[in-house]
Amino acid sequence: MGWVILAFSIVISALILFLFYFYRDPKRLIPGGNNIVAPADGKIISIIDTSKNEVKIKKGLLGKIKTLTNDVAGECYVISIFMSPFDVHINRAPIAGTVKSIKHTKGSFFKAYDLEKSLRNEKNEIIIQNKTLRIKVIQIAGFLARRIKCYVKKKEKVNKGGKIGMIALSSQTTIVIPKVVGLKAKIGQRMKAGLTIIADIKN
Repeated sequence: MGWVILAFSIVISALILFLFYFYRDPKRLIPGGNNIVAPADGKIISIIDTSKNEVKIKKGLLGKIKTLTNDVAGECYVISIFMSPFDVHINRAPIAGTVKSIKHTKGSFFKAYDLEKSLRNEKNEIIIQNKTLRIKVIQIAGFLARRIKCYVKKKEKVNKGGKIGMIALSSQTTIVIPKVVGLKAKIGQRMKAGLTIIADIKN
């Protein structure tokens, strides 16, 4: 009986330690300059160069979302960052500006009667604008843990690198930016939210 209690205690302790690790919120020294920083920790899994009004974004082997790009610019880069359970899951503002809109969309899972909507992930779209630029951050949740937290409200002013939300467990954050910027990010590159520069803003 004693070994059962010991094993149970070890499992509970490991779970508590993992939760502390998962919900960690390390301080970040936000870089100065006229640039766009990463909205999430993780690895860049895709960069789409598009002039379409709408694009489909895949999430891992299963799942997808659709998003407009013409609410940001006519030509855009759509950059997706995969966040594993071991990454910091705090989302940060890529630029300083004002929150112009927030749009939350519920996900759907295996709806046989509507294949177009099947495997669609929950998402939350945040558009931030300043005097020269408009960008969109898309928080994308997984199927097992649909827990998106948004820390900001419409018309709220945010600082570059300021915390704007969080997504539980394995997730993805996508950023839509105008093509007029000087892109620095590459597929496979590791990102640190609020720290890694994704693009330089041309004057």
